Amino acid sequence: VAAAAAAAWWVSCPRSLCLRLSDHRLFGDCCPPASLSFFQTPRRIPYDEAVGQEFRPAKVGDSFGPTWETCWFKVELSIPQAWAGQEVHFVWESDGEGMVWRDGQPVQGLTKEGEKTSYILTSSLKESEPHSLTLYVELACNGLFGAGKGSMIAPPDPDRRFTLSKAELVIFNRDVYELLVDLEILLDMAQLLGEENQRSFQALYTANQMVNMCDVTDPSTFPAARDLAAAIFSQRNGKSQHTIHAVGHCHIDSAWLWPYEETIRKCARSWVTVVRLMERNPELTFACSQAQQFEWVRTWYPGLYAQIQEFVAKEQFIPVGGTWVEMDGNLPSGESMVRQFLQGQLFFQEQFGRICSEFWLPDTFGYSAQLPQLMRGCGIRRFLTQKLSWNLVNTFPHHTFFWEGIDGSRVLTHFPPGDSYGMHGRVEEILKTVKNNKDKGCVNHSALLFGFGDGGGGPTQKMLDRMKRMSDTDGLPRVQISTPDRLFSVLEKESSQLCTWVGELFLELHNGTYTTQAQIKKGNRECERILHDVEVLSTLAVARGSAFQYPASQLQRLWRLLLLNQFHDVLPGSCIQLVVEDALQYYTEIRRVGARLQEEAVQSLCRELLQPKAGSTESTLVLNTLPWERTEVISRTGLPGHDGAPDLASGGGLREVRLSPSYWNRAPQTSLGSSHCTPFSTAFLLFFLHCCFSVPLCSRESVPDGCYANQFALFDDVPLYWDAWDVMDYHLETRKPVTMLLKPLEITLAGGLRGSASFSLQIGKSSTLTQEIILDATCPYLRFLTQVEWKEAHKFLKVEFPVQVRSTNATYEIQFGHLQRPTHWNTSWDWARFEVWAHKWLDLSEHGFGVALLNDCKYGASAHGNILSLSLLRAPKSPDATADIAHHQFTYAVMPHLGSFQDAGVIQCAYNMNFPLHAVPASSAQCPAWSAFSVSSPAVVLETVKQASPRGRTVVVRLYEAHGSTVVAWLQTSLPVKEAMLCDLLERPAAQGSLPLEQRGMRLSFTPFRVLSILLVLRQ
Repeated sequence: VAAAAAAAWWVSCPRSLCLRLSDHRLFGDCCPPASLSFFQTPRRIPYDEAVGQEFRPAKVGDSFGPTWETCWFKVELSIPQAWAGQEVHFVWESDGEGMVWRDGQPVQGLTKEGEKTSYILTSSLKESEPHSLTLYVELACNGLFGAGKGSMIAPPDPDRRFTLSKAELVIFNRDVYELLVDLEILLDMAQLLGEENQRSFQALYTANQMVNMCDVTDPSTFPAARDLAAAIFSQRNGKSQHTIHAVGHCHIDSAWLWPYEETIRKCARSWVTVVRLMERNPELTFACSQAQQFEWVRTWYPGLYAQIQEFVAKEQFIPVGGTWVEMDGNLPSGESMVRQFLQGQLFFQEQFGRICSEFWLPDTFGYSAQLPQLMRGCGIRRFLTQKLSWNLVNTFPHHTFFWEGIDGSRVLTHFPPGDSYGMHGRVEEILKTVKNNKDKGCVNHSALLFGFGDGGGGPTQKMLDRMKRMSDTDGLPRVQISTPDRLFSVLEKESSQLCTWVGELFLELHNGTYTTQAQIKKGNRECERILHDVEVLSTLAVARGSAFQYPASQLQRLWRLLLLNQFHDVLPGSCIQLVVEDALQYYTEIRRVGARLQEEAVQSLCRELLQPKAGSTESTLVLNTLPWERTEVISRTGLPGHDGAPDLASGGGLREVRLSPSYWNRAPQTSLGSSHCTPFSTAFLLFFLHCCFSVPLCSRESVPDGCYANQFALFDDVPLYWDAWDVMDYHLETRKPVTMLLKPLEITLAGGLRGSASFSLQIGKSSTLTQEIILDATCPYLRFLTQVEWKEAHKFLKVEFPVQVRSTNATYEIQFGHLQRPTHWNTSWDWARFEVWAHKWLDLSEHGFGVALLNDCKYGASAHGNILSLSLLRAPKSPDATADIAHHQFTYAVMPHLGSFQDAGVIQCAYNMNFPLHAVPASSAQCPAWSAFSVSSPAVVLETVKQASPRGRTVVVRLYEAHGSTVVAWLQTSLPVKEAMLCDLLERPAAQGSLPLEQRGMRLSFTPFRVLSILLVLRQ
C-alpha cells in the first residue's frame, strides 16, 4: 500500500510540474494585434473578392454567425523589436474553423478542436525580417463536426454563434514545449506499462528526478532535465520488437455534418497545415485519398496544389485509394464501383504520374464480396480499412489477412490494430496497437494512422514529437514514420502464415443506412440506369458511322457527380439536410442532361437506321438497352396519336412495333377464385388479391395458409445513438401490421394486356400509402407500384412476403453476382445479420421452386425463416431532422418460379424492371430489326457498353458470369469490329489478350462471377 501511494504521489508530482510549465512558461510575452477588423458574408467567397470588401472593427470576445456564415478578418501585426531572436507565433482561438492567408496564399489551418491554434511567423526573429505584416483569417462559422447542438450528430443549430476568444502575438518557448513532451511520454510509460514492467519504474523515477532538478522560474535548469529523459529514450529495443508504421492521415468526409462546399475548405485548411509540417519535418509522410478532393483543391487553391505536387514527387504526400471518393462499400452498382476506380486511377495517373497500389477505405459501412476482384482489375492488390472494429456483436478475428471475393480473387488486407484512423501518437495508442493485434504471431508489423480526422485537421507537431521519442525505446514497440507501400511490402514478405477470409466483410452496425434517405437511394439507382443507357445508345450511334460525337466530357462530368454522391455518408443517408439537398440537385442535373444526351443519341441512331416507307401507318421504335430479347407491355402515354393504353413490344436492340388495339385481350377468369377474390392471370402466373399467388403449371401455392403476402408492417425504430445509421435488433419486437384501409381494393384495369387493382392504407398516425398492383401479359412477376406520403418519426416501414418455401439460405444480388446468407439465427454471426442489403433482387428457393422479390430502388432486406422482407422507409431525426419526410414512389415485384432462380430468369427480370424499354415514335419511316450485341449463354450478363477512355473508335464491353457457374459464352456483335482484346478494368490491354474474331463471335471463358472487359477496335 505504501509503495502504491508513493507511486501515485510520484506520478502526480511530475503532472503538477507539467501543469505549471504549460500555464506559465509555454508562452512568454504577448501583445495584441495592431488592428483587427472583419466583414461577414453568407457566401464562401475567394480571397481576391474578400480582401476588396469593407472591413469594420472587431475585438476579442465578439461572437459571429449564424451557422454556415463566413467571416473574414484583417489582422495587422507589429512584432516588438525586443523580441529579436525569439520564436514568434500568431495565436488564434475560436470555436469556428479558420484559415490564415498571407500574401494571397493559404498558409495555415486554425482549428481549436484540432489542436491547431497558432501560426508560426518565425522560428527566430531576425532584424532583417519584417516586423509589421498583415494577415487575413477566413473563419467558417462551423466546427470540425459542423454545428450540432448537444450532440455531435444532432441536426445543425441554425442560430449558433461562434466566439473569437484569442488573437495575439506571443513568444513561444520551445525548450518548455520539448520538456513537456518528454514528461508526458515518461508519465504515460509509468502508468501504462504496469508495475510488472521495470521500464515503468525507470520512467517514473526519471520523471521524479526531472521534477527535483527543474526550477520553473529558471530555464537554465531545463537542459539537464531533458538529458535525463533522453537517456531513457536512447535505450534501444531488441530485434524481435514489433514495428509500427506510423503514417500521417486526415480522413475528411466529402460531406457529412457539413455540405460539399465546406469540404473544399476543410481540405485546404488541413492540407496546407500538412505542407507546413512537411517543411519543418522532412521525415513526415501523409497518406491522402479521394481524387475528388485533390480536384477540388486543384481548382480552388492552385498555389497550394502546386506545393502538394512537389511533396508528392518527394514521396511525402502520398495519394492512396485509387477511387474518386471513399464510396459506400455496399450500395453502388458493380459498374459504379468500377467507375470509382477508373476515374480515380486515371486522375492520379494524369496528375502525379502513377496509380495507387492500395485501396484505402477506412470508414465505410461494410464491404461487398465483389470488391477484391474489382481491386485486382484496377491494379490494386492491397487493402486498408478499420471499420469492422465497430462490430456490435462479434469481434472480427483478424487485423492482417487475405480477403477472398466471390470469384476467388484475393487481396492482402490490413486493419490498423489500434482500431482507429485518427491516432494522436500517444503511448496508450502505441501499446494498444501491439496488444490488440490478432495476427501478431504471423506478422510483426502494423499500421498506425495519426492525425485528426472525419472533420479534417490532420497531424500536429506534437504527434510527431511524441513518436520521435518512441522511435526505438526499450519497453515500447518501434515506431517509424513510414508509408503504405513500405508497410504492405514487409507484410507481403511475412504473409505465408496469414489466414484467408472468404466472402463479404459485413459490418454488424449501421444497417439502417441501407434504407435511410430513400430519395437518395432512388436517385442513385435511376442515375446509374440513365448513364448506362446514354453510354449504350451513344456508343451505338457512333458505331453506325454517323457524324455523331460521343459525349465523353459530358458523361465524365455526370459520372463524377454520381460518384461523389456515392460517398459513404451521402448514399447511406447519414448526413445533414444541406447535403441531401445538394445530392438531390446533382441527381436532377444527371437526369436533365442525361435525358438530352439520350435523345441526341437516339435521334442520330434512328437517322442511320430508318428507311422511308409508303403510307402513313403509325409505328413505334422500341429500343432495348439490355442484351437479351424482351417481350413486354409498354405504355403508349406520350406517343403521338395514342391514348396511353398499353401495347405489347418485343425484341432485342432496336425494333419497329406496329401498335394494335389489343394483342392479349382475355377477360379475368373470375370462376377460378372464391367470391371475395379477384384473380388476374397470364401463362406464367395466377394471382388472387388478398389470398395467394401460384404457378398453375405445378399447382403450387406460394403463400402458406392463413398468411398474407404484401403485408405492410410498422416498427418502432429508436437506435441507441447513431440515429440515421442504425437499426437495432430489438425493433423486431415492436412489429405492428398495417391494416387500416382508407380506400378499399378496386379494379383499375379489368384485363387485356394489363390488369391492375389499387387501394390505400393509413400508416401510423398521419402517413398514407396508395398502391397499384399490376399484372402484365407475358410477365412472370407481379408489380406493386407504391406511393407513400411519409410523415412518421422513428418508425420503420417494411413489406413482408411469407412464402411456402423452406431453405436455410436466401440469395441476394450484389455487384456483378450474388451471395447467400442464412435464414436462421443459429450463431451470433447469423443473428447479427437480421437486416442486410441487396441490389435488384433477393430469392428464397428450395429444389424445384422458389420466390424472388424484385425492386427498383430499395436496398435493405431480410429473409428470416420463410418470410421475405423489403425495407421501405425509415424516419430518423439525426443528423437530418427532416429525413424521408416526403412523398415517395417506388416499385417492387414478387416472382414465384419453377426450378432455380437462375433457370427461371430472375436475374434478367430484375434487370428488365430496372431498365425499361424506350419507345420512340417513328412515323413515315420503317426500321428493320437490329441488334448490336448478343450473348449465347443466359449465365452471362453484358453489363456495359461504352467508348474507351480516351480512345476514339474503341468500345469497351463489360460482361460478368451471373449464375455462379463455369461457362463458355460466345459474344456476337453487328458492329464493324476489326480487332478485339481483353483488357483490365482500367481499360489497359491485357498481355496476350487478343481475341480471335470467329464466325460465332468471340469465345469467352468464365468461371463463377468472373468479370471480363473487352476492347473492340472499330473500323472507320
